[in-house]
Amino acid sequence: MGYATLMVHVSLSSSNDAVLRVAATLAEQFKAHVIGVAACRPIQISYGDGYASGDLLAAQQTEIENDMKAAEASFRTALEGKASGLEWRSAVSFEPLAGFATAQARAADLVVTGPSRGGSPFNASASVDIGDLVMSVGRPVLVVPPNIEALELNHAMLGWKESRETRRVATDALPLLKKAARVTVVEIVPEDGLASAQDRLQDVAGWFKRHGIAAEPLAVVAGRDDAAQLDAIAQENQVDLLVAGAYGHNRLREWMLGGVTYDLLLQPSVCSLLSH
Repeated sequence: MGYATLMVHVSLSSSNDAVLRVAATLAEQFKAHVIGVAACRPIQISYGDGYASGDLLAAQQTEIENDMKAAEASFRTALEGKASGLEWRSAVSFEPLAGFATAQARAADLVVTGPSRGGSPFNASASVDIGDLVMSVGRPVLVVPPNIEALELNHAMLGWKESRETRRVATDALPLLKKAARVTVVEIVPEDGLASAQDRLQDVAGWFKRHGIAAEPLAVVAGRDDAAQLDAIAQENQVDLLVAGAYGHNRLREWMLGGVTYDLLLQPSVCSLLSH
């Protein structure tokens, strides 16, 4: 079992160095085919009587074309010789950019991307909303922090929650967890729930064992902030990969993500594998 095809989201608004380094490592490990994707929404320009200047539109089109070419070049340079094959797919669209990436993921087993970006209008026009992508893509998404040099897989940790999303991500993560030197399954629960959590984690550890993974169960008494506590446990145990279910619900057509998911999308301290 492995990832036969990776899809790498290449951002036009931020550095992709870490994402491409990790994707190249995974492509080699899994002998995978790799599809690079990038998308951009033109910035709508008001000019004079409400119409955009032809010169401004032409300049914007040239800039987008140059950015796309540069993104493809960096993708091919980083992955050349690492993957069993390479493809490049890009689009300019006025539709939400996550929709383009989601559609392309039908051809992939795993999506590799950087964290969500905010800020300038260009970020909004050239960045996929990673929250939307995670919730709609139907594939596991590996979120790579910008400061990561490599995905070492010395220690992987699954944040367990008794939910469909966690069961899904545990299955999606199996190829990576099989390559990890150490795997921990942690559940954060109220003090009166420790005994039940320990029973659940023994079940999960037994399931992993039958897949050839020696997982250590760890039940922890909850503090005030599950996201901060999970991050602290990961840092204390020198975790390289955090695996978690992505939780959210649709409100006014926007995904309102749970605290853990939100933090992993915006400010991941380690590589995070998410599934919804």
